[in-house]
Amino acid sequence: MRIGILGGTFDPIHFGHIRPAQEVKLALNLDKVWLMPNHIPPHKTSTSVSTEQRLEMTQLVCDEYSEFELCAIEAKREAPSYLVTTLKQITKSQPNDEFFFIMGMDSLLSLDTWFEWQSLFSLCHIVVCQRPGWSLSPDSSIFSQYQSRACSPNKITGKQSGLIIPIPVTPQAISSTHIREQLSQGITPTDALPDKIIHYIKDKNLYRT
Repeated sequence: MRIGILGGTFDPIHFGHIRPAQEVKLALNLDKVWLMPNHIPPHKTSTSVSTEQRLEMTQLVCDEYSEFELCAIEAKREAPSYLVTTLKQITKSQPNDEFFFIMGMDSLLSLDTWFEWQSLFSLCHIVVCQRPGWSLSPDSSIFSQYQSRACSPNKITGKQSGLIIPIPVTPQAISSTHIREQLSQGITPTDALPDKIIHYIKDKNLYRT
């Protein structure tokens, strides 16, 4: 199987996560996209709601959209969630599947700060959601990797890992931070959140000050 993986805090999960994942799935003809909430993201000290609540919200999205499947491997890990550790575990248990880790261009620009980042290329392909305003400078430590590994979606056959695949996605001005700010002010961002997530947040009284 060809499986996309979209990791994130999902605090809360929103259309800024959902729609690019759908576009990537279509562009690469993936069988599934796993939505993988972090438990303890290495670059963050905490989340606004519990891991269990973020898992429940992600499951609601998976229930609504058949192309998604919840991957709770990092949420169940009682330690910081390093992607390389996760992918080693996943590829060992599913050696015949091909994995595509989905990230934004902003994440690619900071990839060299990730734990054992160069090992990622032996474990998966990296899919970069391209958005206007982001570019890769030639003096970036990622630049040479990008130059040698960049590949268009229609030329990825024959390799199980190691490619960087840029995919243009529809721009969206949505962020979890802004959503949390709106919710704390009693504003419901109906254009940014699926109805099931809105109902869950209201039912659990989340993100209130």
